[in-house]
Amino acid sequence: MNTIEKALKKSGRSRQSARAQLPDRGNAEDEQRAESAQSIAPLTLPELPEGSAFHVLDVGHMKSQGLLTPEDSRSPLAEEFRMVKRPIINNAFGTRADCVRSGNLVMITSALPREGKSFCTINLALSIAQEVDRTVLLVDADVARPAIPRYLGIRAEVGLLDVLGGEDIDLADAIVRTSIPNLSIVMAGANHKRSTELLASEAMTQLTAEMAERYPDRIVLFDSPPLLATSEASVLAAHMGQVVLVVEAERVPEEAVRGALEQLKRCDVVMTLLNKACRVPGIDYGYGYGYGYGHYHKS
Repeated sequence: MNTIEKALKKSGRSRQSARAQLPDRGNAEDEQRAESAQSIAPLTLPELPEGSAFHVLDVGHMKSQGLLTPEDSRSPLAEEFRMVKRPIINNAFGTRADCVRSGNLVMITSALPREGKSFCTINLALSIAQEVDRTVLLVDADVARPAIPRYLGIRAEVGLLDVLGGEDIDLADAIVRTSIPNLSIVMAGANHKRSTELLASEAMTQLTAEMAERYPDRIVLFDSPPLLATSEASVLAAHMGQVVLVVEAERVPEEAVRGALEQLKRCDVVMTLLNKACRVPGIDYGYGYGYGYGHYHKS
């Protein structure tokens, strides 16, 4: 039984996953609570030259969303995402880098909505930003239902779809620097009726190449739509070097996971992240959490 099959088997178990869980703070209730918020209070930003895009992250708001914060470097959540990020970084820059084309382009997705993918994507970005010699660009590619504004309180005039659809908008115009030095963000941009076509366009191919090559020390994380809910996710996956499929334990049917994996069969590296699994009573997890990580490599 390979690791993907094991992960699928775990997703159907009840109270039998000893190494496959992420914090309950990334559960569906959190996403529903965030989605129900009507607005996020504007933040006070420092004076910057006209045209600069900079955002001071509200640490209190981040904590309320269950996200990592700079002072959480030794928290259980921080340790959890250290384990999650390590194989991704290794595929991009380490011993496997020669085997993974565009390994620093990483898409985080799920089969269905509300599995915690945005929570995982943002925390993974925050964890990578703590690396000494790496930077991270977080791209909100869930263009129909962008989650980054809710989680981080960021608003931006231009974003991914504006870059793809606008002749005079450059990637640099859409990048928002943050008060975390190694973390920058590109928002989803204005709604577009041909968003799928834009993501499948030559402009997207050129944009992802620019993202991958402009800063060779940078991981680019794409928060993608769910694979079985929209057409954008499978199109976006074609541009990626790595894909992480978030699977919510004990809720998502095995058929849905297999359907999502079928859409990713042309991707070179696909990893599964089992989220919201139950802890087994009486087992010491060390950090308080466990995780599940499977690998699939195209033959």
